[in-house]
Amino acid sequence: MLILVPTPIGNLKDITLRALEVLQDADLILAEDTRTSGVLLNHYNIQKPISPYHQHNEHKIVQHLVDQLKEGKKMALLTDAGTPGISDPAFLLVRECVKNDIVVETLPGATAFVPALVNSGLPTTRFTFEGFLPQKKGRMTALKQLAEEERTMIFYESPFRLLKTLNDFMQYFGEDRLCCVSRELTKKFEENKRGTLKEVHDHFAAKAIKGEIVIVVAGKE
Repeated sequence: MLILVPTPIGNLKDITLRALEVLQDADLILAEDTRTSGVLLNHYNIQKPISPYHQHNEHKIVQHLVDQLKEGKKMALLTDAGTPGISDPAFLLVRECVKNDIVVETLPGATAFVPALVNSGLPTTRFTFEGFLPQKKGRMTALKQLAEEERTMIFYESPFRLLKTLNDFMQYFGEDRLCCVSRELTKKFEENKRGTLKEVHDHFAAKAIKGEIVIVVAGKE
């Protein structure tokens, strides 16, 4: 059995009792970064075998993991923060498990885009999650298509690329399009900056930008 376990996006208290039970019961914990996951596991005194599973090794080890799962091992998959498979590794292993009739369970839990969307003040009835925009090839095409999107749009971004992305949004969506940038969600210095793309861009251009970023942008009227 493979169990996908969401982990806190910041505050270590944001983990479910069921998630802790699954981790205590697993034969093997797969982690995107064993050091990051080790902090969480040590905090809750969970001592289980842990092995790296990330975008750089998943193609090499997926068959080995499937073979172990077929033998009856129970594995828990963690990513650095949030729900595995949401802009994080998981899809490849889940797909192979489904092909091989291996039971897959996904626990409910933390994911960054939901609180960012809900507290943005923008419409939540219809939305599209776009994850990270392409950095080079396909970026312009994606932005042109999204300029016509009528649903609320959600993006993940690095703090190092936030201003570039907001600049691109202003170019393709217009400076007056409403948005909200959330960073450091659930942490001590959480910030949610709401306003037009121009206002939010200017706010972050005047300060050092740290933390993981979620950008929520209003759809085209």
